[in-house]
Amino acid sequence: MTAEYKVHGPVAVITLANPPVNGLGLSTRQGIVDGLNRANDDAAVTSIVITGAGGAFSGGADIKEFGTDKSLQEPNLHSVIAAVENSPKPVVAAIHSVCMGGGLELALGCHYRVAAPGCSVALPEVKLGILPGAGGTQRLPRVLGVEAALNMIVSGEAIKSEMIGMLPGQKLFDKLVASPEVLAAEALAFAQSVADVRPLPLVRNLPCKHPQGDAYFQFARNMVKGMSKNFPAPAKCVDAVEAATKRKFADGLLFERELFINLMWTPESRSLRHLFLAERAASKIPDVPSDTPKRDIKAVAVIGAGTMGGGIAMNFLNAGIPVKMLEMKQEALDRGIATIQKNYEAQVKKGKLKQDKYEQRMALLSTTLSYDDLKDADLVIEAVFEEIGVKEAVFKELDRVMKPGAILASNTSTLDVNKIAHFTKRPQDVVGLHFFSPANVMKLLEVVRGDATAKDVLATVMAIAKKIKKTAVVSGVCDGFIGNRMIEQYGRQGGFLLDEGCTPEQVDKAMEKFGMAMGPFRMGDLAGNDIGWAIRKRRYTEKPDMKYSKTADLLCEKGRYGQKTGAGWYDYVPGKRDAIPNAEVVKMIEDHRASLGITPRKISDEEIVQRLVFALVNEAAYILEEGIANKASDIDVVYIFGYGFPVYRGGPLNYANEVGLFNVVQAMNRFAKNPLDDAAFWKPAPLLAKLAAEGKTFQ
Repeated sequence: MTAEYKVHGPVAVITLANPPVNGLGLSTRQGIVDGLNRANDDAAVTSIVITGAGGAFSGGADIKEFGTDKSLQEPNLHSVIAAVENSPKPVVAAIHSVCMGGGLELALGCHYRVAAPGCSVALPEVKLGILPGAGGTQRLPRVLGVEAALNMIVSGEAIKSEMIGMLPGQKLFDKLVASPEVLAAEALAFAQSVADVRPLPLVRNLPCKHPQGDAYFQFARNMVKGMSKNFPAPAKCVDAVEAATKRKFADGLLFERELFINLMWTPESRSLRHLFLAERAASKIPDVPSDTPKRDIKAVAVIGAGTMGGGIAMNFLNAGIPVKMLEMKQEALDRGIATIQKNYEAQVKKGKLKQDKYEQRMALLSTTLSYDDLKDADLVIEAVFEEIGVKEAVFKELDRVMKPGAILASNTSTLDVNKIAHFTKRPQDVVGLHFFSPANVMKLLEVVRGDATAKDVLATVMAIAKKIKKTAVVSGVCDGFIGNRMIEQYGRQGGFLLDEGCTPEQVDKAMEKFGMAMGPFRMGDLAGNDIGWAIRKRRYTEKPDMKYSKTADLLCEKGRYGQKTGAGWYDYVPGKRDAIPNAEVVKMIEDHRASLGITPRKISDEEIVQRLVFALVNEAAYILEEGIANKASDIDVVYIFGYGFPVYRGGPLNYANEVGLFNVVQAMNRFAKNPLDDAAFWKPAPLLAKLAAEGKTFQ
C-alpha cells in the first residue's frame, strides 16, 4: 500500500505516501478505501483525517499509470470519493504544499477541508487536453462560485491557498491554519471538534447558480473560443460547469464523465499527454543513473557578452548563481551589460520583476577582460563566433586557466564538440550546451554529449538546466545536432517549393495555419539568412551532391539578411516584427524560376505542410537510428520548445504517428517522383520504412 494508517486518540489519520507528489495510483486508492473501512469499523475512532506525506497533499493522477489498465481498475477515483462521502464518520482533508487535479477532487469529496498557507491549488487537466473527470467541474463551482471556479478550470493555473481563503463566500476551506508546521495538530483538533456534527456536510448538496445564467456562459464560450481555438478541452470545460448550474448533481457528474472520455480520445489530448510525459522523460539518460554524483556549481563564467552570451548569463543570474562575463574589449562588455539591464528594466516596467530582485541579480554579475580571472568558476560557457578556429583559441585558453574539475561548455549550434573537446587536455570535462535565441526566453537546451564527456558532467549539466528552468535534451555529436540538422531539410524543401511555384508568403501562411509559430521564411529572417548561407557554402564543398534551391543565395547576395538588416524574404519596419511582402523578392524568385525553365504550378497547402513536416520526420528517423537522440519523444521536445512546433500536435514524430507511418511513407514515395525535388532524400530512412511496414509507431 502507498497509504499509511495510524490512530491518534479518537482520530484515524490516512496519509498518502506515493512520492514524489502522492499520485493517486491504484495502490494509493486501495489504501484510502482500506483506511476508511478500518476507521469506520473501529468504535474508538470518531473522525478521520486524510493528508499527504512529504511535499504534497496530492498532485492528482499517478503519471506512471497513464494509459495503463491500472488507471481503470477499481477502486477508481470516483469510487474512492464515493467511499469518502458515504463514510458515517466525518472525513477531514488536511491540505498542504500541492493539491491538484484528482488530489483536489478527493479533497472536495471530504466533509471538511483544513489548509496550510502556501499550498498550490489547481485543476490543471485542461493542460493535458482533458477536463477534471472525478467531479471537479461539478464540485468546485459549489464552493468557489461559478466564475472563480470556471477561471481555474479553463486556465489550469494554480492559486495559493491563502488567496482562495480571501475570496468572498468561499466554502473550499473550512479553516486556514497559521503555518504548515501546525497543520497536523490543527487538523486533529478540528476533526475532534466536528466528530458529533450531523448531518455530515457534502459539497454535492451545496447550491450552484449564476445570476446571469445563459448570458454568462455564452460570454465565457466566446472568450474561450478566441483564446484556445486549436484546443477542444477549454470549451468543454464551460459546458461541464454550465451543467453544474442546470442539472442535478448526479446528472452533471455523468455529463462530465462523458465529456472527459470523449476528450481523452482526441488527437490534441493524446498529443498533450505525450508531451507531458516526454518532457519528464527527456532528463533520463539510459546509461547515466539518477544517483550519479554531481559536481558543485557555485559560480559560472560566460565568454562573450553579445546577444547569446548576455542571454545565457541572465539564466544563471535569475537562479541566484554568480556570473563572470569575459570580453576582449571594454566597449563590448559595456554593451552587453547595458542589454542585460535593458531586458531586466523592461520586466520591472511590466510588473514582472520587482526592483529589489533586479538589483540582486545585477549584483551577481561581474566582468573581466582577462581569462585568468575565470579560474575559480565551476562552469564556463563560451558564446563566441561560430567558427572552429575561434573556438580552438578559446578552449586552449580555458584549458590553461580553469581549475581541475571545472566543466567547459560550448554554445556551438553546429560544430563538432569532439573536436572542440580535444583542443583541451581534459576532454572528459567538455560538453555542448546549445542555448536557443533569445537564450533568456527560450526553454530548450540541447546538451551535446561528446565521446569523452564524463557521466558526472552530464548529470551535473542536466541538474543545472533544471535549476535555470530549461528543458534539456541530450544529443550526440553530428552536424547541427538534433534540431538544426532537421531544420536544414525543412529549409531545403521550402526552397524547392519556391522553385516550383510558391511565394514565401504562401509557404509561411500554410505552415502557420498548421500551427507553427512562424513559417520557414519568417524564421530565416528572424535567425539571419546569412547563417544559413554560411552553412550552404560549407555544404557545397563538403557535400557537392546535396541539392539546394539557389533562391536563398540570391537573396543573401542582395544583402537581405533578415530582420537585423530590415530586409530579408520580407521587409521590416524599425521597432516592429511584422513581415511585409516585397515585390522585388517575388520577382527575383520568378526570374530564377524562369532561368531554370520551370513552369510554375499551383501547390496546395496540404502539399506544403506534408513536404516540410515529413522532411523533419525522415531526418529524425536517421537521427534515432544513429543514436544521436536517445528516444523519439526527445526529438518532439526539441521541436516543441525550440522551433515553435504546435503543442497540440505533440511534435513531428508524434504527429507522424497520428497520421500513420504507412501514410507518411506513401506521401514520401509520391514526392520522390517529383523531378524538381531531391528524390534521394525522399527514400524513407530504414527505421521509418521498417516501422511503417510492421504497422508500428515511433516510440
